[in-house]
Amino acid sequence: MTGLNEKLRGISRRDLFKLSGKFGLSSTLLAASSMAGVVTLPRLAQAVESTYEKRFSKEPKYTLKYGASGFNERNLLIERAGCLEFARDLEERTDGLVRVEFIGDNQICGQLNCVEKTQLGIIDIYAASTQNSAGGAPYLNVLDYAYMFPGRASQYHFLYSPGSQRILRDPLEKRHGLKFLFSHCELRGIQLGLKYQDKPTVTKLEELFGTKNRVTGTQLGRIAMQLLNLNPVPIAWEETLDGLKQGLIDGAETWASAVAYANMSPVVSQSVDLKFFCGTEHTSMSSKVFDSFEPEVQEAVMESSYLTQVQIQAANEAALVKTVGFSDPQLPGTIFDEYNVRPAFLPDDQIKMAEEMCSPEYNPEPWAQWRERLNNWAGGIDTYAEISAIAREVPADMKPENVEPRRWWKS
Repeated sequence: MTGLNEKLRGISRRDLFKLSGKFGLSSTLLAASSMAGVVTLPRLAQAVESTYEKRFSKEPKYTLKYGASGFNERNLLIERAGCLEFARDLEERTDGLVRVEFIGDNQICGQLNCVEKTQLGIIDIYAASTQNSAGGAPYLNVLDYAYMFPGRASQYHFLYSPGSQRILRDPLEKRHGLKFLFSHCELRGIQLGLKYQDKPTVTKLEELFGTKNRVTGTQLGRIAMQLLNLNPVPIAWEETLDGLKQGLIDGAETWASAVAYANMSPVVSQSVDLKFFCGTEHTSMSSKVFDSFEPEVQEAVMESSYLTQVQIQAANEAALVKTVGFSDPQLPGTIFDEYNVRPAFLPDDQIKMAEEMCSPEYNPEPWAQWRERLNNWAGGIDTYAEISAIAREVPADMKPENVEPRRWWKS
């Protein structure tokens, strides 16, 4: 699928700003993302005007502000986080009763504070990684036990599972006032900077020992990195690029499509697939806002979330190979190919070694305090054991696109 970056290649940022200024960013993005092939300015202007007229043909009962940290008109189809699909479907599903104003590119919130601005009522919906959002909503750490998920298929399977309602969504809503709607799924690795450009591709875990790496807001992620001798350094997402560029850090823990969409590829030489904990760019809504809707609108929000989750599952798996270049062999013309970023897929024995070093299964003591805290917040559920069990209901080598979608809120 053609990404927005490629679609809009022939249109200047100035012209995009002009269209956004006249018709609004949401109408511009929704129009662009729905068009096929490379887009010309006249075609885009016509589509934006048509989208605008359709969206504003009636007065909405609800207008929702949707803040999305670093996403903009050129990267929303590199990492498939589902923001525009959700906005479009919810507006159409409610026949204009709900209007969604998408505000991306850090204009209203960033990775670390989108969650707080939603909790404060400044925005109604947000998109950011659960790991960066864990600072404002610590229960989100529940996704970040090391090696709890064997692969991306197990992540999607968990999000579709009714168990995710009981273990993840209900406690998050009760404790932090957030309704977890949907998420993209990848597993985090170490993205090495340019000093590793001329070094052989990493094949052994020990080659990463002692490196200094950026860590997100997740407390559990730091535990895993410390146990793997990866020297976690807390650096804001917005400052990570400069940190890698200037050599202040050796690498960053994040996932492949985040490197591509955040323009980190020019300063990353190897994308090491450690798979050691979640990389989940999710969307949550204020539970107060959701609860203010009549039942029909609440059902529409959930159905739009479900459709978006299904779209993310298929689209991000395709984008990882065809857009990002996170595969072996690597496809020509992908972002990683263009910037000479080498995916480093570690052998199974090296992943097993990492798991034995840092997972709660093999090394429970460092996790005990946080595990007890999360279990208490969840009402006594053994969060690690129960999520692990659900994650292993599907084969470890299952292709993520083959996971059966389910409406998780319906038993």
